[in-house]
Amino acid sequence: MPSDAEIAQAARLEPIARVAARLGLDESQLELYGPHIAKVDGAVLERPRSRREAPRLVLVSAITPTSAGEGKTTTSIGLADALSSLGSSVCLALREPSLGPAFGLKGGATGGGYSQLVPMERINLHFTGDFHAVGAANNLLAALIDNHLQHGNQLGLDPKAITWRRVLDMNDRSLRRIVVGLGAPADGVTRETGFDITAASEVMAMLCLADDSEDLRARLVRTLVGFTRSGDPVTAGQLGAAGAMLALLRDALKPNLVQTLEGTPALVHGGPFANIAHGCNSVLATRLALHCADWVVTEAGFGFDLGAEKFFDIKCASAGLDTAAVVLVATCRALKLHGGVARRDLLRPDAGAVERGLVNLEKHVQNIRAFGETPVVALNRFASDTDLERQVVARRCDDLGVPFAESEHYAQGGRGARALADVVQRHAEKSRVPYTPLYAWSDPVESKIAAIATRMYGAGSVVYTRQAKRDLARVSRLGYDGLPICVAKIPGSLSDDPNLRGAPRGFELTVRGIEINAGAGFLVVLSGEIMRMPGLPKQPLAQRIDVAEGRIVGLE
Repeated sequence: MPSDAEIAQAARLEPIARVAARLGLDESQLELYGPHIAKVDGAVLERPRSRREAPRLVLVSAITPTSAGEGKTTTSIGLADALSSLGSSVCLALREPSLGPAFGLKGGATGGGYSQLVPMERINLHFTGDFHAVGAANNLLAALIDNHLQHGNQLGLDPKAITWRRVLDMNDRSLRRIVVGLGAPADGVTRETGFDITAASEVMAMLCLADDSEDLRARLVRTLVGFTRSGDPVTAGQLGAAGAMLALLRDALKPNLVQTLEGTPALVHGGPFANIAHGCNSVLATRLALHCADWVVTEAGFGFDLGAEKFFDIKCASAGLDTAAVVLVATCRALKLHGGVARRDLLRPDAGAVERGLVNLEKHVQNIRAFGETPVVALNRFASDTDLERQVVARRCDDLGVPFAESEHYAQGGRGARALADVVQRHAEKSRVPYTPLYAWSDPVESKIAAIATRMYGAGSVVYTRQAKRDLARVSRLGYDGLPICVAKIPGSLSDDPNLRGAPRGFELTVRGIEINAGAGFLVVLSGEIMRMPGLPKQPLAQRIDVAEGRIVGLE
């Protein structure tokens, strides 16, 4: 089978205007970025919806991720292509890739095999500049903060209590903790700070949760940047930063339109990671897709416990969205890892290990049912899977009373996902009630954290460090108790311990800090050794990427 890059580069792309026409959009509503990429004017949402059917939103999530991969993005793309091939009006709504993983360990985020978004290289590298705009807006605010300190500090900001950090869309561990303002007095006020990766920026979360430009402005105005020595909050609005930040984000607020290898429209917009942010594409892109198509396929980052929990409790709760179906993706290889098999042995047939690893799938089925949803389990099939291994998964799904389908979209594209599409369609047509949130936003902060930790992760209790207890007191004193919870946690385990696979139970979840993201509208709960600025591996993918005969090579 050709490589992902070879498949993408051999594709014959349709003009983006023709792809847009499938959504009822004409060229006057597009801003073209070449022949195959466009931004869509948000004013489209103000016109009446032309579709007859009520739109159906399908969320694709997965079991706890492993180094073997599960394939949420490829499943989302394959499912959308399959629904389209069956005659449905379909649009994807996915996140934008970050340069950090693309040059680091994970690779790009446009799918793989014959379930890809194209043009692959442009989407993965720079795209329409949205990540750069988010970084520029974030760093403008950082510069204004230091400038305010330099010129008299009229707001009385405590340099040691400034919470706003700079960002960079690249993995660079050397920037996690830095000192700025070294040198002469004219070089600024000396203080300790650091960099996060752009996907972790609160500006990214605000962009993805904003209803429109004015809502984004309001979020920027109320963004906390630090505190005075007496503990009073200081905001971006007080620094006069919101207008200029909004100007930098004006074009980034518009969703981006591309296509799959099979010509299915895809809105790719916003890119927060789910282990350090809320892990969902933008509300605007999701609403636009629902406005223009009958079926919308979206995904949330990492396992259901991270991205999908936030999808329901933050994104859906704030934007008034709901799902018609939830797809839970698993692979035999990942289940083997959860069943105790070493990565080097994953290609060996081992139905017993698959069965042992099913405890993780069962936990995620339980988690989805906690929201009042019954998932469709999609087994992302690979050539190394044996009939016995696949039968083990199918039988367990039958025992659990959840629909099951195998999918071969990676090797066959939409054709390989038709069985999954058929099951999803039939499941979504059943009468259903709206999802049930895991907690009410008005609940006490500790109760909301406990609900996530015990019901989603399987923890027996939650413990708070001294710093976390001080943060809780500050949240209460400043009146931010009513915000939802965004847990920053390792993705590779349901717990905060990366060594615990499967479905650990009864462990202690440690909260080591709570950050107030007033602009985004949630509290970031820090658990475990989570890094908001990743580092590069020993052999980063960047060392294999090059340009040969005018084409980018080595990009995965």
